[in-house]
Amino acid sequence: MSRLRYCFFAVLIFSISLPIFFYAVNLHTQKSLWRLNFSANSTLAEACKALIEDKVPFMKENVLETSSRESSCTEYIMRNHYITRTLSAEEAAFPIAYVMTLHKEFETFERLFRAVYLPQNIYCIHVDAKAPAHFHRAVWRLLGCFPNAFLASRAERVVYGGISRLQADLHCMRDLLASAVPWRYVLNTCGQDFPLKTNREIVRLLKGLGGKNVTPGVLPPPHITSRTRYVHREQLYSLFSLMLVTFVRKPPPPHNLTIYFGSAYVAVTRPFVEFVLRDQRAIDLLAWSEDTYSPDEHFWVTLNRIPGGEEVWGSERVAAWFSVTSWA
Repeated sequence: MSRLRYCFFAVLIFSISLPIFFYAVNLHTQKSLWRLNFSANSTLAEACKALIEDKVPFMKENVLETSSRESSCTEYIMRNHYITRTLSAEEAAFPIAYVMTLHKEFETFERLFRAVYLPQNIYCIHVDAKAPAHFHRAVWRLLGCFPNAFLASRAERVVYGGISRLQADLHCMRDLLASAVPWRYVLNTCGQDFPLKTNREIVRLLKGLGGKNVTPGVLPPPHITSRTRYVHREQLYSLFSLMLVTFVRKPPPPHNLTIYFGSAYVAVTRPFVEFVLRDQRAIDLLAWSEDTYSPDEHFWVTLNRIPGGEEVWGSERVAAWFSVTSWA
């Protein structure tokens, strides 16, 4: 009888304690989730507040170990998982040249560079001569770890909408033609871009062009004809720069060229770059464009549509390989 009583009490205690145990476990789980959600919400709120107040971001968990820190190039490359070997024979046989124009946000550029870096490609980096000295040093230290990446031999004080922005690209293209890398196409980007496709996908897209250029554009809409109708001048001051429009009429384009407007960001072949830098029509168009507004938006597209040139360069193909934010 006493044994049955003990069994009864044991079952009773167990039946009472089991729900309490599960309740305690569930309460602990809920508290943990609440703390996690609170932490995440708090972190998000702090991040939003930092952005609104234009403060330096405080979250460091996924930040690259930048080259500006005390480490060797080997440590830096390994720690940040750079690709150091060619990934396929197809890509090895089709090296790409990159022009990257920078003026701010080193960490953003660093992510772009790591995303597009491959040892068979070549990279020319133009840093705005107005950029802070610490920015120049950071870029210089980073590029020092890669034999196929270098600073442009000449730096421009870039004015948004001015000829200096186009000249920055041209300086790099001259340097790239002088390199030993047999690149097929050159792509120009700014420091706030990011690739939407892998290197292999870009290679296949470029190969599919059959030697044609990507310079999307149209005949000038009425609202932007003033860009090339009137003289515009770069104005550089100690704290800011701008383009000044005048009421001085410009002469017509040289060689009776028809001006087109389009994207400042292009993918063009090596022969086309040679033509741009050496052909008298291109040289004269560049000189005529020096006092226009945003000449990089008409220079490439106009030259790629010179009558008869389509037999050599081909017509434009629209492609989206990079996400692009504003230069300003």
